[in-house]
Amino acid sequence: MALDTGTAALARLAEERVDHRFKGLPPDADGLTVGELAGQRRNLFTGGFTTPVLALSAERLEHNLALMETYAARHGLAFAPHGKTSMAPQLFHRQLERGAWGITLAVPHQVRVARAFGIPRIFLANELTDAAALRWIASELDADPDFRFVCYADSVRGVRLMDAALSDAGAVRPVDVVVELGAGEGARTGVRTEAECAAVADAVAGARTLRLAGVAGYEGEVPDADPTSVRAWLRRLVALAVDFDKAGRFGAAGLDEIVLSAGGSAWFDAVADVFDEVPGLSLPVLKLLRSGAYVSHDDGHYREVTPFNRVPAEGALEPAFRLWTQVVSRPSPGQAFANAGKRDAAYDLDLPFAQVVRPADGGPERAASGVTVSGLSDQHAWLRTAPEADLEVGDWVGLGLSHPCTSFDKWQLIPLVRADGTVVDYIRTFF
Repeated sequence: MALDTGTAALARLAEERVDHRFKGLPPDADGLTVGELAGQRRNLFTGGFTTPVLALSAERLEHNLALMETYAARHGLAFAPHGKTSMAPQLFHRQLERGAWGITLAVPHQVRVARAFGIPRIFLANELTDAAALRWIASELDADPDFRFVCYADSVRGVRLMDAALSDAGAVRPVDVVVELGAGEGARTGVRTEAECAAVADAVAGARTLRLAGVAGYEGEVPDADPTSVRAWLRRLVALAVDFDKAGRFGAAGLDEIVLSAGGSAWFDAVADVFDEVPGLSLPVLKLLRSGAYVSHDDGHYREVTPFNRVPAEGALEPAFRLWTQVVSRPSPGQAFANAGKRDAAYDLDLPFAQVVRPADGGPERAASGVTVSGLSDQHAWLRTAPEADLEVGDWVGLGLSHPCTSFDKWQLIPLVRADGTVVDYIRTFF
């Protein structure tokens, strides 16, 4: 039922009217539906698009989706990619079609978006203590017997707040909870010691509205992470699940599997290795990987830290974003300015990377030799130009980006573009 609802909701996205809300789209497309504009198969460079405009490569997106589907299957992992990266229901559904178990999310708003588009299984990688959100979750669970929802708990107080809110809401179905093991002192959230984990688990067992379903955490927060320290922490996580099982903590009525979850986008090879060591437990183990940045990958941070650099025989992700901007000022031989800035480009991990130039006179695309992004203002990219840079006012510059999560969130409607420039669809985001 949920997926049918999602299909209908996706279809309605194509009925949305194109107007001033959406950056970069052709002004003469105002009034068309998104579906009508997509059907015109306009070219990104000659079809009236204005700069700046963010483009998502159709071929590279498909490559990345296929690669992670294959990787998870090869290593016996279930996959719940983190949806906070894109907040794009169209991509959520493509991930499900590529074998994903469900979608990971971080906050209640994101869960509401996913449910509006029929996502049937959601892993909330956070402790949920908001009473209003818990009332809504209870209503979703009670209304849809096929909806699976799992969330973190990392404190006895949090468990008590969850139970109180769900009890007040008259919840019928229990909420599945995994105890979050912290990655170490000074790391982000999560219980710091195994003894404290046991106390949280016991609190869950004593709550009528909750059910202990497993353990989880995020290895990306291990202090001074390296292959040795990350694997050591992952083995602590596995040992916690084993100890809980030996103590009979996974005996709640109706529980048919134990959730064991980790995995960001920098260490999923370590997750695959350590989860392969999990011994037999009293129930089947759902080994749930949550990496999300792979969907678009990037030209900066994740290009450097992706596990595929360590295991090249398993394949390689491809950066799928390019931000097109236009040179609007060339005040000196060593400097130029383009019309994309902090409102358009991710800049929290790295500045954008000048990659290619498309001359204003229609000449062939060429490498952006001698062009470097040296800074960003709100609406300008500061370009440093070496003597060999051949750059004129009016030229389009294609920028590579770092950090997918803060690239998606600046654009509500993103052209999906083939290698020849043909725009075949538009990806709607909900941040």
